[in-house]
Amino acid sequence: MAIQITAVRLSGGDKHEHIVHLWWTDRADGKVGDNSRASIVAWIETGGKAYTDDGRGNRADVAVVTPKQGEKYLRTHADGKWSDNLLALPRR
Repeated sequence: MAIQITAVRLSGGDKHEHIVHLWWTDRADGKVGDNSRASIVAWIETGGKAYTDDGRGNRADVAVVTPKQGEKYLRTHADGKWSDNLLALPRR
């Protein structure tokens, strides 16, 4: 199952490290939900797949970033480059 991340909530700043909650849709079965960043990180690390889609066919995979210090966070990776697709999503 791959989920499409559709919205994010940030707390304490405006960078990827500040994403604390994510909303998603499973396009295969129409299921929708929301989870904490930690929950999505754990899910991806155990084989789950997530992505963003800008509605024009541009898809970017969501990956886990493990910094030297601090908590793991999420960021998109497309065409071999880290990108800001998550920060471009609607905020809740």
